[in-house]
Amino acid sequence: MFSEVVVVGQIARDLVLEAPDEPAELLGGQGANQALALSQLGVTVSLVGVVGQDAAGDALRARARADRIGTTHVVRRPGTETAVIVDVVDDEGRRRYLEHIPDATLVTETDVVAAAAPISAAASLIVQLRQPAPTALLAARLARTAGTRVVLDGAPGRDAAGLLALADVVRADGHEAELLTGQPVDDVASAARAAADLRRRGPSVVVLEVAGQGHLFAGPGQAWFVPHVETEVVDPAGAGDALVATLTAALTRRRPLETAACLAVAAAAATTEHTGGRPHLSRPVLDRLQPRRLETVDA
Repeated sequence: MFSEVVVVGQIARDLVLEAPDEPAELLGGQGANQALALSQLGVTVSLVGVVGQDAAGDALRARARADRIGTTHVVRRPGTETAVIVDVVDDEGRRRYLEHIPDATLVTETDVVAAAAPISAAASLIVQLRQPAPTALLAARLARTAGTRVVLDGAPGRDAAGLLALADVVRADGHEAELLTGQPVDDVASAARAAADLRRRGPSVVVLEVAGQGHLFAGPGQAWFVPHVETEVVDPAGAGDALVATLTAALTRRRPLETAACLAVAAAAATTEHTGGRPHLSRPVLDRLQPRRLETVDA
């Protein structure tokens, strides 16, 4: 049985070191975080990613299965160790993020070809653009040919034009948006201009972060700016992953973009309320953090 959504992205050990507590080890990495968020929202999901052929990789695959994530196309790569991300919090609450991502834990074109059937059968595909550009391009091309919605997360290192032409949805933070457009994105007006530029290049929906303020959601005929939800921020890790996953879940279930935008921003806010990038999403959580206002924008 195929899944509604397939995620092509990173899988890693997520170690949270917070004094004086004992270290916590979670299923992490952007791809796994997105897949987990989708599962928590009741969407059937499969993950295309890579772990090492080691005990850590086996443990992560088992945790993913326990979280109702399909792991048939999670590759155990011989000769490499599983990626690790470390979230260090010192006695004064200051955070440092460290990561060790071996090149061999990136998804290859061969891995994508092996997952062609579930990608083609899915309603939506999320491609995390920290993966190699040829890998992302192949996955997007397979999905687009099959009529699967293509959601790109981030900015490609190269082949941007080809990827944008294949995309239905693009989400980027301010830095990534500047990489894509060549222009600073530091307020709502510049985000609207960048979104219009990107939509002319392929995607029908563009979501851009305005750092410290909120997100612009631009679609066919209308755009909205949704401010950040006011909540106690404990750790921003994983907020973007929750946003992308929730947006994709809503669009996959044919919710209007305005509704999808509110749910996505609520999910991002919820993920900042606890330590670590692992999401804890449910409908009551999203209802509690629904944005109270949206600002209509010309884009």
